[in-house]
Amino acid sequence: MGTQDSPIYIENEWSIRENRFDPVQIVTTGSNFMTGNGYLGYRGTFPDWGADQSVGCIVSDTYDNADGRWTELCNVPNALFCLLRSEDTSISLFDVSGRTGRSSCSAPPSSVSPCISNYYLSLNFRYGRTAGGFSWRDPEGRMFRVSFERFASYRNLHAVLQRIRIVSEKEGPMEIQTGIDGILWNLNGDHLHSFSASEKQGILAVESATSERDLPIAVAQGIKLSGAVSKTLISLKNPKTAMRTITADLQANEELLIEQVMSVYSGKDVQNPRAAAIELARDISGTGYDREAENSARIWDGMWNNYDIVIDSSDDTQALLHYNIYHNIIASPVHTDHLPIGARGLSCQAYQGAAFWDQEIFNLPMFLHTYPQAARNILTYRYKTLAGAKRKARRLGYDGAYYAWISGDSGDELCPDYFFKDVLTGRKIRNHFNDWQIHISMDIAYTVRQYFHATGDWDFIREAGAEILFEIANFIASRAHFRKDKNRYEFIRVLGPDEYHENADNNIFTNYQAKWSISAALEIYARIQTEEPQLLEKLQGRTDLSKERICLWEEMADLIYIPQPDPETRLIEQFDGYFQLEDIRPRQLEQRLLNPDEYWGWPNGIAFETQVIKQADVLQLFCLHPDLYDLETMKANYLYYEPRTHHRSSLSPAVHSIVAARIGFAEEAYRYFQKSLTIDLFNTNPPASGGTFIGGIHTAACGIAWQIVVSGFAGVETGKEGIICRPRLPSEWNRIQFTYMYRSQNLRFTMTENLTRIESLYSNTESVPVKMKGKLIRLEPGEVYEIPQE
Repeated sequence: MGTQDSPIYIENEWSIRENRFDPVQIVTTGSNFMTGNGYLGYRGTFPDWGADQSVGCIVSDTYDNADGRWTELCNVPNALFCLLRSEDTSISLFDVSGRTGRSSCSAPPSSVSPCISNYYLSLNFRYGRTAGGFSWRDPEGRMFRVSFERFASYRNLHAVLQRIRIVSEKEGPMEIQTGIDGILWNLNGDHLHSFSASEKQGILAVESATSERDLPIAVAQGIKLSGAVSKTLISLKNPKTAMRTITADLQANEELLIEQVMSVYSGKDVQNPRAAAIELARDISGTGYDREAENSARIWDGMWNNYDIVIDSSDDTQALLHYNIYHNIIASPVHTDHLPIGARGLSCQAYQGAAFWDQEIFNLPMFLHTYPQAARNILTYRYKTLAGAKRKARRLGYDGAYYAWISGDSGDELCPDYFFKDVLTGRKIRNHFNDWQIHISMDIAYTVRQYFHATGDWDFIREAGAEILFEIANFIASRAHFRKDKNRYEFIRVLGPDEYHENADNNIFTNYQAKWSISAALEIYARIQTEEPQLLEKLQGRTDLSKERICLWEEMADLIYIPQPDPETRLIEQFDGYFQLEDIRPRQLEQRLLNPDEYWGWPNGIAFETQVIKQADVLQLFCLHPDLYDLETMKANYLYYEPRTHHRSSLSPAVHSIVAARIGFAEEAYRYFQKSLTIDLFNTNPPASGGTFIGGIHTAACGIAWQIVVSGFAGVETGKEGIICRPRLPSEWNRIQFTYMYRSQNLRFTMTENLTRIESLYSNTESVPVKMKGKLIRLEPGEVYEIPQE
């Protein structure tokens, strides 16, 4: 599977590959073919590339602001750099002579070198291994075959390993320059300063510090060579680089093997990053590439045992699903509970390595039902950043916790007031993502409640969840407006998921999420009041839980205004006045653009005064609350909003797929499913909007892929009383199987066109309630339940 413009194709269910090098696509390719482990992400680039080719190793927990505007994660020096030379000419895909040496080919850097053939780049997402290679012929006709393989270790999260193989068809000398390259690709300023290069017992190291917080970061390189090496020289003249120049005497058709270890530590990890990086590089160099690869692979096997969904289909769905699940895994720092899942993960610095509402609504559910401890860590991050959310609320004049739209390590707002610019005038556009998009707090409250229903983890509620819910409820109470003439609470001047329409009143998604959040707070408050009054006293010392405040919550739970469906059309208005806007379709509206890079939204974008939406808030509501409305209401609104949706958000196709599956629009559900799965792989969304770089992996679109299959097509969801199962398998699928966890118990679902089989694993310790076709059953450990499909 592929597209006409994309050189990428699916090799098998566990790998993608490209056999045609396109220099224009290296930013996208670097993201698609990256390796990572939640602590760091290393882009899918070739060993001899540098900053001009968007080489990057993005490291979590290294937030820095270098330009006074954008706080983002750091790209650290590259300790896997390796340039090969034959007779003083660089063996490369294209000319990188500006930094690394003279190329024998006259081709410009933006074009493919005529010296190469047999190019390939691949990614194995079973074990997170990037590989690539090519053949290269020098001016004298001597042919070299060069290949590499790389992976980020899951055994040692601070390490990335690379192995390079070189074969020459004729004997002769070769020069190898390898080491640590400190000339970095950054989006918004130079984040590192005070570079210092060193060498200790064969291990190279470069240490630096971040611009804003002076956080020390150290990178080290260990190396192991197999082949005829005659001389090695080490150069530390440039403090940003530490390089070895190796002379090798190649024999005809004999392989030269270079194994490299890159280790990274910051002052957030250890007290002495340089010493830790050197020690790890030395240890792994000693044990070798294969041993580390085996140890990392065993961990991957365990993860896939949790996360995998096995699909027997007539198309490439299995491979596409594996690709998306893989990227959700490596983007998520589940090894800790104080870091967010970035909207672009660790694929680059776009979106600042920070959390949006995507984290809870799109990334987290896969972990919730496969590895709940990871979901707990993600929500614990929200508890540890509660102070930042409270600071934001106070700054804007509200009570409680108003979570940052873009949240880094502290929870303080990272979203700038001016995100885009008017490409026609060059003037900045004031967007209110950071102060009107209030549903972020409510989405976190929604997820806390969902987590509790799915896990029964009362300890989390006691330790963190209750306080999160109470502070969000207090924020909602202070943000709402009471209309005395209508005896109801409203939310005015807000921004829903549809970011084209800012300054909206009574956005249906926002209002209902507020009502849900208040109800969740009251539910937990009542239980604590009854069962743990001492805990309530403790919480009252940290947040306002006065009698008057609880009475206000109760009143709001009844009086928050929820726009109702029209009795005749069943349509729900996205916000007050939406139906009075100009009714036009996205393709027609696009004809009004004066520049293809114009921002479409508020305040003066072409979509703002029309019904064209970036993504459908009403459908997002259906997605989160599948039983809130009857089937006919959902169908009517899907049919209305679908043709008016621009789908400029990478989140939109997934939501349409889930809702379409639930209402029986099978073909549309599958079409949007395929579109969502290939947003990154086939580069269907632009890497820039309104003059701002937003490229990289769309981690939320990757994360929700699991939900589309399990919640959308398989119809398996967690309700308040247990698991609900309503299968709607696509005709393209012959069989599907996955494991789903509910309150520490595992069920294995196997579905075909004719049968649904639910197995409670023998390792379970309790019965599991499952509701299917209106019948509630309780599956005991080891019990199997089968029911024919209609």
